[in-house]
Amino acid sequence: MTDSKYFTTTKKGEIFELKAELNSDKKEKKKEAVKKVIASMTVGKDVSALFPDVVNCMQTDNLELKKLVYLYLMNYAKSQPDMAIMAVNTFVKDCEDPNPLIRALAVRTMGCIRVDKITEYLCEPLRKCLKDEDPYVRKTAAVCVAKLHDINAQLVEDQGFLDTLKDLISDSNPMVVANAVAALSEIAESHPSSNLLDLNPQSINKLLTALNECTEWGQIFILDCLANYTPKDDREAQSICERVTPRLSHANSAVVLSAVKVLMKFMEMLSKDLDYYGTLLKKLAPPLVTLLSAEPELQYVALRNINLIVQKRPEILKHEMKVFFVKYNDPIYVKLEKLDIMIRLASQANIAQVLAELKEYATEVDVDFVRKAVRAIGRCAIKVEQSAERCVSTLLDLIQTKVNYVVQEAIVVIKDIFRKYPNKYESVIATLCENLDSLDEPEARAAMIWIVGEYAERIDNADELLESFLEGFHDESTQVQLQLLTGIVKLFLKKPTETQELVQQVLSLATQDSDNPDLRDRGYIYWRLLSTDPVAAKEVVLAEKPLISEETDLIEPTLLDELICYIGTLASVYHKPPSAFVEGGRGVVHKSLPPRTASSESAESPETAPAGAPPGEQPDVIPAQGDLLGDLLNLDLGPPVSGPPLTTSSVQMGAVDLLGGGLDSLIGGTNFVAPPTAAVPASLGAPIGSGLSDLFDLTSGVGTLSGSYVAPKAVGSISMDLQLTNKALQVMTDFAIQFNRNSFGLAPAAPLQVHAPLSPNQTVEISLPLSTVGSVMKMEPLNNLQVAVKNNIDVFYFSTLYPLHILFVEDGKMDRQMFLATWKDIPNENEAQFQIRDCPLNAEAASSKLQSSNIFTVAKRNVEGQDMLYQSLKLTNGIWVLAELRIQPGNPSCTLSLKCRAPEVSQHVYQAYETILKN
Repeated sequence: MTDSKYFTTTKKGEIFELKAELNSDKKEKKKEAVKKVIASMTVGKDVSALFPDVVNCMQTDNLELKKLVYLYLMNYAKSQPDMAIMAVNTFVKDCEDPNPLIRALAVRTMGCIRVDKITEYLCEPLRKCLKDEDPYVRKTAAVCVAKLHDINAQLVEDQGFLDTLKDLISDSNPMVVANAVAALSEIAESHPSSNLLDLNPQSINKLLTALNECTEWGQIFILDCLANYTPKDDREAQSICERVTPRLSHANSAVVLSAVKVLMKFMEMLSKDLDYYGTLLKKLAPPLVTLLSAEPELQYVALRNINLIVQKRPEILKHEMKVFFVKYNDPIYVKLEKLDIMIRLASQANIAQVLAELKEYATEVDVDFVRKAVRAIGRCAIKVEQSAERCVSTLLDLIQTKVNYVVQEAIVVIKDIFRKYPNKYESVIATLCENLDSLDEPEARAAMIWIVGEYAERIDNADELLESFLEGFHDESTQVQLQLLTGIVKLFLKKPTETQELVQQVLSLATQDSDNPDLRDRGYIYWRLLSTDPVAAKEVVLAEKPLISEETDLIEPTLLDELICYIGTLASVYHKPPSAFVEGGRGVVHKSLPPRTASSESAESPETAPAGAPPGEQPDVIPAQGDLLGDLLNLDLGPPVSGPPLTTSSVQMGAVDLLGGGLDSLIGGTNFVAPPTAAVPASLGAPIGSGLSDLFDLTSGVGTLSGSYVAPKAVGSISMDLQLTNKALQVMTDFAIQFNRNSFGLAPAAPLQVHAPLSPNQTVEISLPLSTVGSVMKMEPLNNLQVAVKNNIDVFYFSTLYPLHILFVEDGKMDRQMFLATWKDIPNENEAQFQIRDCPLNAEAASSKLQSSNIFTVAKRNVEGQDMLYQSLKLTNGIWVLAELRIQPGNPSCTLSLKCRAPEVSQHVYQAYETILKN
């Protein structure tokens, strides 16, 4: 007969009858009665009135009956705390029962009764069970400590249970070790500050020994615990990796992912030159591939984790492209995830395979999947330059299918390909224009309008095409309206005579008939630009666009490092740190990868926390707010700082002139090497050391320009020459450099490469290439550059002034008409006059000397015996400066008049003139 009989009854006064049965002398009847009580409890009936009667049944040797009573007890102890005290004696007795199963059952139930009054009575039995001779009892007691800690943390600490738990890590039984680790990890999570799991090489060794013999869940607890350990050097990291690697072949996918997490974390510390590093990479691929043969839900979790692993170390799976090819019966969520990983793994070696596969996907029936496949083809073109042509022809084939959503996606990605490879594939525009009528999605329409506006000069009927969009202007989405406005303004600037009506029409639609503030504001800006200053409008609207890169959807490096520490958890599926989705943030600790060891520095992999800083606490090397250096350094850009964590207190803001002093003693000097001109060595301002000021001669004042003219290194490039001298008493390594935001966006174009460690009193000269695409902030003076150089000893701040002529660009020659119009257009109050003394050059010599520094002579004439040179130059940020240089033959002084829309530049341009003419 089945147990269903306990759930059915026809009699009245059920509780009364059960009471009588529970007090029966017959053991069988008692057991039946308790089963009925549990059945009633399960379906939600209140049987708490029977509490004393059920508790009386505890005095039995029958294990089955005992389990049922304990089950009842756990459920009702909370609502009947006073009655529950009656059961305490039985617990104490059961904890000394000869049968280990009963001892373990008692201790397990004790942990589940969450009643404060009882808790202190349970300490003694628990203490005995923690030292029980039977491992089954000890492992149950270990978990009970964690439960008890949750009810009353103070009591557990006072009773010394935590120390007993720590001793259990050295237990001879692997299951006891695993449960002790699980309990301590649980307690440590709710108390991040307590250093409970004080792991050292000896305890790690014990955990690794237990790892081979415990159950799969025990293995997961131990692996998760190992992942929180930071080995002291790469040798220890390697030995741990060697002992964890066998877990990769485990049947349970959770064990495999936990092992992968440990290996990914410790690989950070291994040098890439080691043979073992290569072996480990090879061993990581097969288990990850095996996970993809599981059921779809597990595959999805595995794929989300693989996505992170591929972003961190693509080399692990670079030869395994085929396993990510989509099967026809994969669910859509698996398909999309596989597609994402395929693109991440795409390279020149496998692109042909990938493209053939993607083209196949683009003819599938699932619309979402087809769209993603078409986008993937575009992403491949942007990622692998050699494949761009094949990708474009594949996209054109797909456009010929005339399937509406395929065409629209193709147009969206072709727009990005144009941005990545300007002037290469514009021949396909005609094909795109044929499909104009079929576009109905905002993103595709906006992309098409962008293409027409951007390449209006190549499309004969561009005005008609854009006019066709304009007819339903108010029905379009905001994205399309904004794009259409910009597109028509671009068209007007390229073909002003034919499109005047069109531009007036779109401007009035945007400014007068629209409710959207973004659209209205953009319309007004264009209107004012076009009416007051067409030249500036051209510079703004038709400016060079930065090239786009494929890796726009990569996870930000510090977040990626944190997520790698959470492989195999929900965080790795959501791709968000636990703090983003765990309510209340209790027990959420920020994790980070261990710093690389000295043997494997790499400025390319940014570290999350410099060594010596507790995890989750970035050393605050950023000076106080309000100082210009305030946002200079988020200095986790290179190899770690070793030694004590740097703190703000070492950078006393008020007391020291931050940028005062000469740094000649540490860093000899800086040259900026300009495009075709040369550099002026600058002496540098002072560093602020972390209690290391005795290394430097601290004199005052911002670095000033001095020294002689230096021949240019290469046309079209800017670089900064540094001379580093080590005046400390120890070797300097791990150099990194960062600039503060500055007036012209100067930023290092490459890491600071100091190839060998710098010994005391050694000097090294380095040329650092610069770009002008950094963040911009107006400085005082305008050409002030604040720099921070970091190494293993400290962070050194200094400032230097750079000569402005390093920023004069090669296309700075204006044509005569434009020069004349612009000169008249710039208000007279923007004109500045300067005298250049002791300059005995004639007009020809001056003109050719200035031209070699990108100051171009637009026209020349002679007025009353004076030579007048009219000149133009352009700065890297697009500011034009117009100049009139008057030279009187025989007179060593000449007069310079400068006109510019940004008059604050004039003083520095004059200094550049003086520098160039006098050298």
